[in-house]
Amino acid sequence: MNLDMDTIRSLQAYGYAFAVMILSFVLYAYWFHLKRSEKTGRRNYEKYGNLVIDDELSDEIIEPKRADENEKKEQ
Repeated sequence: MNLDMDTIRSLQAYGYAFAVMILSFVLYAYWFHLKRSEKTGRRNYEKYGNLVIDDELSDEIIEPKRADENEKKEQ
């Protein structure tokens, strides 16, 4: 298979355009997931944003461990 430079460059252009579209879709899907999680109350990402500021041992824990996680570790 003998590819000339024009064919290689056109394949690179199509590959680049395809990669940009896929990565844009992934980025917007992740953004939508974050907004939906915050809106439904599963997570509060603003607390995670303040984690750098509130980084003392005596500060409040963001998410306490659940009881079922402790039971799994004990078994």
